[in-house]
Amino acid sequence: MARGLADIGAEGVLLAGAGRAILLQIADPRVGHGVAEHSDFAKRPQDRLRATLTYVYAIVYGTEEQIAAVRRAVNRAHAPVRRTAGAGSRGYNAFDAGSQLWVVATLYDTAVTVCEQVLGPLDDDTAERMYQDYARIGTALQLPPDMWPENRAAFAEYWNTQLGCLRPDDQARKVARDLLYPAGGPALMRLLMPLARFLTAGLLPDHLREGFGLEWGPAHSRRYARTMQLLGRLYPRLPRKIRHWPKDYCLSTLAGVPVRARSEVHHA
Repeated sequence: MARGLADIGAEGVLLAGAGRAILLQIADPRVGHGVAEHSDFAKRPQDRLRATLTYVYAIVYGTEEQIAAVRRAVNRAHAPVRRTAGAGSRGYNAFDAGSQLWVVATLYDTAVTVCEQVLGPLDDDTAERMYQDYARIGTALQLPPDMWPENRAAFAEYWNTQLGCLRPDDQARKVARDLLYPAGGPALMRLLMPLARFLTAGLLPDHLREGFGLEWGPAHSRRYARTMQLLGRLYPRLPRKIRHWPKDYCLSTLAGVPVRARSEVHHA
């Protein structure tokens, strides 16, 4: 039976791509300028990450009550994030469908990239099912269903076009710098930041790595390849309870609403 997002999405190793997804998002000025001017997530990155993960996990694994709860939370957070064009700004709106499409696209592409580098290539049925599942993450908000590329070939065309146009500007670089080199935050987070920076740089396309000013060279490439090989050997051997802890923790924060049994979220 093919796996989909409900099977793969709970794997904690996907968090290795969190920095990549965020930097891809803010490299688009429609997203990056809104983040720079309306969000302090660089000072509280763990809160932003937890909010994003809770939304994704609720859409995939949650009850209708949990889905409604995270939709309300996201919409409240997005409501003030808007600015009309002019005065040196192209303008932005967190409810803009094109921006939402790009955010979901970064989550999808990053999940596939990390999954294939750590767990191995996806078979065609699994890849297709995962692709269709990811559309729900956007359409649960304001993304019109017909905006999600019809198939993976259409997505690849959209992705490559968008990626080729991205050039991080000063605001995006400042947000990235604040995120990757935090001045404060929990001690454990600061301890893990060198690894997070390394994985983020390794997962980014070359031109964006350079655009964000992340150091990289042949020695980094070799160390990155060894790191992913090691993860690929060790991670699958971890107990499921550890591998799925982020999902279980995030859903537990939606107090008072029971988590849907895993079997209920599988497609027939």
